Amino acid sequence: MQQNDLNTVRFMIELYCRRKHKTKKGELCGECQQLWEYVQFRRAKCPFGENKPFCSNCRIHCYKPEMREKIKEVMRYSGPRMMFYNPRVAWAHVSETLKRKRREKKINKSLKKTQNDKSE
Repeated sequence: MQQNDLNTVRFMIELYCRRKHKTKKGELCGECQQLWEYVQFRRAKCPFGENKPFCSNCRIHCYKPEMREKIKEVMRYSGPRMMFYNPRVAWAHVSETLKRKRREKKINKSLKKTQNDKSE
């Protein structure tokens, strides 16, 4: 999962950079290259390892505030456009997000039920 996730992030940063900073396909400007290196560094340090969820679904936010804002900007721009450039990856991302939300909802529901049973 992690390598696919990194490939998706790289694709999104490249798309953002190409459209916003007018770079050639496959290239990154200095600012976007710095963001990409930071993403790789933080992903390598992620305590979830191979089971890492997408950052938007993660309960731990490990990016510095300014880098988190920058990656959010990239994601907000590239996310909706992914459907046109790489629909398979876009649908996989949506599907994984929905699965994770369903799992969390189920877990929370079961925790509440357990708490209610104990209080009775």
